[in-house]
Amino acid sequence: MSPNAFAGAQLTIDLDAISANWRALGARLKNGARAAAVVKANAYGLGISAVAPALYDAGCRAFFVASLDEGIALRSILPDGQIYVFFGPTPKDAAEYSRHRLIPVLNDLGQIETWRARSRGDGGEKAVLQVDTGMSRLGLPPDEVARLAVEPERVAGLDIVYVMSHLACAENSGHAMNGQQLEEFSKALKSLETGSAFAAASLANSSGIFLGPGYHFDLVRPGAALYGINPTPDKPNPMTEVVRLQGKIQQVRSVDSSRSVGYGAAHVVTRPSRIATVPVGYADGYLRSASNQASAHVRGVRVPIIGRVSMDMITLDVTDLPAEFVHPGATVDLIGGPYSIDAFAADAGTIGYEILTSLGLRFRRRYIENGEVREAAE
Repeated sequence: MSPNAFAGAQLTIDLDAISANWRALGARLKNGARAAAVVKANAYGLGISAVAPALYDAGCRAFFVASLDEGIALRSILPDGQIYVFFGPTPKDAAEYSRHRLIPVLNDLGQIETWRARSRGDGGEKAVLQVDTGMSRLGLPPDEVARLAVEPERVAGLDIVYVMSHLACAENSGHAMNGQQLEEFSKALKSLETGSAFAAASLANSSGIFLGPGYHFDLVRPGAALYGINPTPDKPNPMTEVVRLQGKIQQVRSVDSSRSVGYGAAHVVTRPSRIATVPVGYADGYLRSASNQASAHVRGVRVPIIGRVSMDMITLDVTDLPAEFVHPGATVDLIGGPYSIDAFAADAGTIGYEILTSLGLRFRRRYIENGEVREAAE
């Protein structure tokens, strides 16, 4: 029996769509550039053990994760391919990178020294060097870039396969910071090349790909767009939908006007109404902020979420639907299909990234692969 076989909601994840999205992004790149895949946070919550092999089969050979633990887990899934770890090594865990053939992203002079000590100057340890061009997060700040430029011996013996940075505002194509970061990144590359011959560069994330070939360099690192989130929010979504969350009505109740619904009496009906309860709540990643804001669809007809989202349940106003549409066991579209993940996220006051990575484990999960539907094994 598959996990959660009796769950009141079902999450369908289209691996074919993820692969198609990766290919579509790669097709947009300038000649010579290639696309990696960011699969951190359990492939944005969709299951790295299913997503990574599908991407590998599609031709992807470069994968990025956030932490060492994620990298080790991914290596057990993918014996081949390059696996890059954003957080980089510490003196305590540097040996694990070598043991599992992981490539660290070096984010400051201290990590560079840690990894150089690990390499023992034999040139056998690959790494990515990250420079900060405006995120003020990870990466060498400008003063450390300048120091490295005049002290190239700091990376002597290391195989720096990419110099990378990360865009802060790429989803807003008109934002001035995009051009500023591109200029700062280009200057950093030029200054570093005076002392060392770095092989290649990487700047663009999902949205950065759509800023044009000047942002592509040698490797792009799409994440959210692979999973169907719109990388161009001011335009129609160029990506294929990946997830669809559907629930089953648990109960339908008729209530009189002036009767409240849910915790805190946050909604009071103003007419005789029918209320459908669906067993999905914030314990499943259906955010509480969607209360009285989001909607669902029954047979393509929009119905509002009323009252507060609780831990295990939401309530829908189905008054205007025919009785034969709404009964225990009837299917309700919650995310995907007629209601995109970006639309739901906007109604919940957040972004699609948070929705994807929050979707819980209590759903019955199914994968579509090679045109066939299979139940999740875990």
